[in-house]
Amino acid sequence: MTDQTQPPAVTEEQQAREAELVQRVLDSFEGTPDERLKQIMSAAVRHLHAFLRDVRLTEAEWKQGIDFLTAVGHITDERRQEFILLSDTLGASMQTIAINNEAYEDATEATVFGPFFVEDAPRIELGGDIAGDASGQPCWVEGTVRDTAGNPVAGARIEVWEADDDGFYDVQYGDDRVAGRAHLFSDADGAFRFWAITPTPYPIPHDGPVGAMLAATGRSPMRASHLHFMVSAPALRTLVTHVFVRGDELLASDSVFGVKDSLVKDFVEQAADAPTPDGRDLGGRTWSRTRFDIVLAPSGTA
Repeated sequence: MTDQTQPPAVTEEQQAREAELVQRVLDSFEGTPDERLKQIMSAAVRHLHAFLRDVRLTEAEWKQGIDFLTAVGHITDERRQEFILLSDTLGASMQTIAINNEAYEDATEATVFGPFFVEDAPRIELGGDIAGDASGQPCWVEGTVRDTAGNPVAGARIEVWEADDDGFYDVQYGDDRVAGRAHLFSDADGAFRFWAITPTPYPIPHDGPVGAMLAATGRSPMRASHLHFMVSAPALRTLVTHVFVRGDELLASDSVFGVKDSLVKDFVEQAADAPTPDGRDLGGRTWSRTRFDIVLAPSGTA
């Protein structure tokens, strides 16, 4: 980038010329038959041109931006979504979530979806293990799903996924393994329970253009330790959220701005000889346990 920090003074004549161009572009959308599309395109044009005029973008900088977005597209494939990663690291994902998931009574807060969800994860029964061959310390996770009136939600579909102890999701290995993800259903009392692995910090993929952007701006690619949840049930708002590990030093600097205080929970370390909730033999390994009670808002609430 250039060293230009103070934009040059812009004459009134130049300002008028630039404003006239903005209006011509806006006018080009007047015939858009879809009113919502017209609103979005018009707002995008206004904000984009305001940015260009505010920083007085040079043609070299414009070319650099085009090259960056082209690189984001080139590295994106069926296993890696660099555009979601870019949206996450710019806070756009969390802002969209905030707009579309307004606080509703005591409903559990939402956070970023992330680029590593996979459809059709295997089903496990209550008390099953999502880890598969993923490395890490065993972790017992339990909780309930309720609505905002306090009623248990039976049969809620609970999708869970996480990175392994080396900081990778199964899809990042490229060998078709399925590990660290599954789905299950809450019981008649809204309760759920399963084995996972204790979440640990890890870097988002930073070997591409988004990583280069973070490095150039002095930002870390590290994410705070977390376990992903997506919970859905009829007549209730689908929840996409995480549970974070209390005490993680990265809670205040999560690279995708996903941490919310209400989602930080205790993961209590258990001795190797401590009896497990379901009698499972862990072969002399230490383990942890946490509780995450989920409250779903009614469908139709923003």
